[in-house]
Amino acid sequence: MTLRIFSDVSAPESSLRLLADGTSGYELCLSRTRGGSVLDQAPTDPQLYTAEVAFGQPDPGAIIHAKSLRWLQISSSSITRYDTPEFREWVTRRGIAVCNSASVYAEACAEHALSFMLAQSRLLPESLRTRARGGSEAWERLRNNSMPLRGQSVLIVGYGAIGARLVELLRPFEMNVTAVRREVRGDESVPTIQVGRVDDVLSLGPDHVIDILPDSAETANFFDAARFAKMNPGSVFYNIGRGTTVDQTALLEVLDSGRVAAAWLDVTCPEPLPEDHPLLAQWNCHITPHVAGGHRDESVTLVRHFLGNLLRFTRGEALRDRVM
Repeated sequence: MTLRIFSDVSAPESSLRLLADGTSGYELCLSRTRGGSVLDQAPTDPQLYTAEVAFGQPDPGAIIHAKSLRWLQISSSSITRYDTPEFREWVTRRGIAVCNSASVYAEACAEHALSFMLAQSRLLPESLRTRARGGSEAWERLRNNSMPLRGQSVLIVGYGAIGARLVELLRPFEMNVTAVRREVRGDESVPTIQVGRVDDVLSLGPDHVIDILPDSAETANFFDAARFAKMNPGSVFYNIGRGTTVDQTALLEVLDSGRVAAAWLDVTCPEPLPEDHPLLAQWNCHITPHVAGGHRDESVTLVRHFLGNLLRFTRGEALRDRVM
């Protein structure tokens, strides 16, 4: 029997041709109701119900009625709407493999986080705004307050594909890195603890705290006033996870007081922030508009990732980025 593949992935025609070429020999069913972006909620195409493989962002409720489904490849790093006890129990009972596409975005996100760290280390925002004469007080302050990353400590909260790649990028700086994740697997390349112990590590005073947490009921306002109070005075906070994981009022207070030296955010809640939001005017808060995972030919990378996993699936090999 020919493998039937359903896809509602939103991509340019060139990437869809790559998908068609890569699935030659199988029955590819492209949805007629694809959304305008990777996370759009589009109406369910009935072709999903007879597919053995699904690639994209199909509605979790509709997936439950896809009786032939054996593997779901989610076309984003985030699995928020699939990450429920009911959905996990259902796919486990049915033996359905579920993967995300974290590897597609890991390189760009990790580089974005490293760029934030380097910009903070070299005080680039202030330096780029300053026309200081050599030898002046402002010039001396910029030179003397720049802090090389080498030997500093880092806490990565929400360790996964992005965190693992960031660890590799940080290795030449000889930093002391600790990771936090929901479940410690034992294959992490740095000391790793379960999320329930995060306050213990925060109290040790890491120089850099990097939030890569997903959006979920458990992570809502994870970084609140109490956790910011545990951070080392002068530490720097970064968020390339989800805006909902941060109490932004509490963040503003610690930035304003100077307890946290600076914040670098690629995500906020909402996105974008209203023009009058105080974080936008906070001098030591730097915000990019949720672009960390973006890169040239992103949809091509996404399709190639799926095709690589499709080959593994047909060979009965372990799938990359399996989350359920």
